[in-house]
Amino acid sequence: MGNVNVDARKRELRKRFRAIRKDMGEEARAAADALIEERLCALPEFEWAEVLLPYLDFGPEVRTRGIIERAWDAGKTVALPWCVPGTHEMRWYKVTSFDALVRSRLGVEEPVPDEASEQLLDTGERMLALVPGLTFDLAGYRLGYGGGFYDTFLARFGGVSVGLCRRAQLSRDLRAEGIIDAHDLPAQLVVTD
Repeated sequence: MGNVNVDARKRELRKRFRAIRKDMGEEARAAADALIEERLCALPEFEWAEVLLPYLDFGPEVRTRGIIERAWDAGKTVALPWCVPGTHEMRWYKVTSFDALVRSRLGVEEPVPDEASEQLLDTGERMLALVPGLTFDLAGYRLGYGGGFYDTFLARFGGVSVGLCRRAQLSRDLRAEGIIDAHDLPAQLVVTD
C-alpha cells in the first residue's frame, strides 16, 4: 500500500480539483473544452496520428466526443478503452460510432470487448492517446482518479500521450506537492484552453 501521507495528500487534492471543476459550471467547462478541442486538433501530432486512443468523457471531464468525431472525419482509426475487471489494465477496441457502447458498472460508456475489433498497441501504427486527469502540471504529470489504469497503460505505450486539462485545473508542479511516485509517468504534451 502507498505512503499514508501521500495517500492523504492525493485525497485532499482530488477533493480540491473536483470542487474547482464543479465550480466552473457547465457553460464555462463547455467553452474551455471547445478551445481544448481546437488546440488539440491543430497539433501536428494529431495530424500525424493514424490511430487515436481517447478516453470517452464522463460527467464533467474534458469532453472528447467532438475530437473523436473529427478523428473519424479525418479517416483515423479510433479505439476506446475497456477496463479489464479485477486488474489495472485497459484493452482498446475500435469504434466507428457511439451507438454500440455499453455502460460499465461505474457508469462509463465502453466498447464491447471483441477480439475482431481489438486495437493492439504494438502494430507500428502512429498512435496518439488522450489522457484524462483531475489536474496536470506543466511537466505533464497528472493526478487521476486513483484506479491506476492510465499509469499501467502509459508504462507500455510507445506513441504520443496528451493530457487534456482546463486551465483552471492546471497545477504548477505535482512533484513539489509530494504526490508523484516512481511509477507515475507524465503525458508528453498537455493541451489547455
